[in-house]
Amino acid sequence: MCGDHAVRGAVLWRRLIGGLALGWAVWVWGPGGLTAVWAAAAPETVVESAAEKPIVPPQLKPSPADARIAYVAARILEGQHYTRQRLDDEVSSRFLDRYLESFDPQHLHFLQSDLREFEFYRHRLDDYVLRRFDLTPAFEIFQRFYERLQQRVTYVEELLRKEEFRFDTDERIEVDRRKAPYPRDMTEARKLWRERLRYEYLQEKLNGEKPEQITNTLWRRYQRNLRMFSEWDNADVLQVFLNALAHVYDPHSDYLGKQQMENFAMGMNLALEGIGAELTAPDGYCTIRRLIPGGPAERSKKLQPKDRIVGVAQGDGPFVDVVDMNLNKVVQLIRGPKGTTVRLLVIPADAPDPSVRKVVTLVRDRIRLEDQAAKARLVEWPDENGTVRRIGIIDLPSFYSTMDFSGSEDQSDYRSCAADVARLLGKLKAEGMEGLILDLRRNGGGSLDEAIRITGFFIPKGPVVQVRDGEGRVTIKEDRDPRMLWDGPMVVLTSRFSASASEIVAAALQDYGRAVLVGDASTHGKGTVQAPSLLRNFMRPSATLTQDPGLLKYTISKFYRANGESTQLKGVVPDIVLPSVMNVSKDIGEAALDNPLPWDTIESARFEPLNWVAPYLEELRKRSQARVAASQDFAYVREDIERFLKQQADRTLSLNEEERKREKEEMEARRKARQKERLTRQEVQPRTWEITLADVDKPGLPQPVSSAKPVARSREGAGSDPGGETNAVAAVSPTSAVRIGEPVDPDADEEDSSTGEDSTSPAHDFVMREAEMILVDYMHLWSKDRPLTAGRTVPAGAASQP
Repeated sequence: MCGDHAVRGAVLWRRLIGGLALGWAVWVWGPGGLTAVWAAAAPETVVESAAEKPIVPPQLKPSPADARIAYVAARILEGQHYTRQRLDDEVSSRFLDRYLESFDPQHLHFLQSDLREFEFYRHRLDDYVLRRFDLTPAFEIFQRFYERLQQRVTYVEELLRKEEFRFDTDERIEVDRRKAPYPRDMTEARKLWRERLRYEYLQEKLNGEKPEQITNTLWRRYQRNLRMFSEWDNADVLQVFLNALAHVYDPHSDYLGKQQMENFAMGMNLALEGIGAELTAPDGYCTIRRLIPGGPAERSKKLQPKDRIVGVAQGDGPFVDVVDMNLNKVVQLIRGPKGTTVRLLVIPADAPDPSVRKVVTLVRDRIRLEDQAAKARLVEWPDENGTVRRIGIIDLPSFYSTMDFSGSEDQSDYRSCAADVARLLGKLKAEGMEGLILDLRRNGGGSLDEAIRITGFFIPKGPVVQVRDGEGRVTIKEDRDPRMLWDGPMVVLTSRFSASASEIVAAALQDYGRAVLVGDASTHGKGTVQAPSLLRNFMRPSATLTQDPGLLKYTISKFYRANGESTQLKGVVPDIVLPSVMNVSKDIGEAALDNPLPWDTIESARFEPLNWVAPYLEELRKRSQARVAASQDFAYVREDIERFLKQQADRTLSLNEEERKREKEEMEARRKARQKERLTRQEVQPRTWEITLADVDKPGLPQPVSSAKPVARSREGAGSDPGGETNAVAAVSPTSAVRIGEPVDPDADEEDSSTGEDSTSPAHDFVMREAEMILVDYMHLWSKDRPLTAGRTVPAGAASQP
């Protein structure tokens, strides 16, 4: 059984707080290999330029294999999903709506005449899937979508040639059209397309681009988007179709085709097989964003960030042109089994001329994604008596655990986040830790078993979570080991992105009175369990089934706390709530998703609370509230909340250039003023050590970092989805509701979710800082009743020196 990985709606929310941008960054983990040799490109390796390649519309038809896969997936959902809902006319109706929304979430492409035509299928999709074994509706709707997208691209190109882009009126654009009606006819559709193009043009103009640059950028963007859909095959259509069906049952059931299945396993295993490069496509060229340390690409010393990959060859085979190719498909070409060879045709980042080509030969290898594994920090803080306390912080991005869909029995690269956390706890205790913070702010879930094991590190023994299946049977999942790896003061830090398994851990530690919970007004609210089923196990071998039928991940159970309350929908409410823009967002959390299962309760399990928090909670809240009220950083958050509420109520943007310039100048001035104010503060910076798993077995501590800064984070992880396929290692899925049908802007920035500022800013993590202060207070109050390990006394308010 497994939970899922982080939060659908996160990316949308961050766009809203950042100015409601319509574009988004696209990145994926590229695949990997070993040692490389540079050589001059042979003449036959020169690839065709993107502008010369015609876009050929897809001509797809459903195959018998597609129908078999759909039938098996539908039957599994009917018989084994938690709701036991039959695929009847009611489900068929919602299925049709979900499928249309998958392609056109912003209601920009399908015309109302299209909808009237597709209405024929409203109560017949169940018959087509279960009785006719015919997926004609799925392919017919996709072809109509492509036709409308093609019309949009043609119209946009015409506008780019003829339109005089002036922005001197009071025109406004409706940014979020999810609840708006579909366009009545082509005239209204063109009006919407023109508005969107004008918005995109203004965005580029405000970024300082010249008219000819803007025209070229937008033309390529729309062409690239159309080309991506022109390259779709049956598996892509089936992916969207069956995902739409699964989401009718609940938002965390998913169909994963072969590629998505591999990405899901990579996210759980924290490992991939390939060359070890993070890729992006800023201008239609597959570009290296980052090399993964220790991977074949990095070890070769022959590749570097900003190198552009224009061709990929398997072994000694011919090169395949990948310019303007769907980035997912490029990744699939580069990724491959350990020990196999891939050749890359590359334009070096430092090439004097873009016509320069080099061939790099790499042998793929297995790469561990260590930057997404658990990590720790040790921080020194003086308490109110001047005694220096060492605080341990464990950052746990997910509850990862080895998952292998290949059937291999090789356990040489087995991963367990519980084992990793145990090692980090041992190191922190050996270095004098007196209090612990478990940071689950970006943890979207993962393995239920790993979550139970980690909870057991902090309680003597007893029920951790209750699980009820679709038949109403309740199973109590317990920690049976009376040993505690840490029995001292503890804080758990959560956010609206904390979901699934992370909510189980937080809820259990709260029910036992074991830790002080600190964070947003509630966690995400994903209280469901998903089981992955390989569809090949349900299908007889057949000559018609040439592809891997993929995997169905469907909800089989609901989680309940030890006290009997569900974590579903409502999430877990912290003991101390901190100000956050996420507290007021309507686009984040389980309630923002379609078809969530309801909240309910069952009978409480029998357990003995430790009651280590309640005696101190009122005083801890009082002290925290005083600090937050006096904090300039939290004052900034309150300002951001006020602005965000106005944005959320309006959801339109001005297309007046002068007004937008003023808004941008005000935002930039606000950012600089905050940055300047932070630099003028005379804040005590505690001595801090960052500890990775590689440091655990080394004697002593690494060199302390120069200043207090957040535990290193992957920006990718924050945008992932509980119930989506995986976290940062996942390739961008064609089922993403915010992506299909919209031109991709790979250069759009995402901004920090609490302040609207860049998440890579060197400004300290003031939410973590407040959690540290709460823990220091807790440790001081705790020490009055029970001993802590000895600290070192320094003058009050002073920090210890290296």
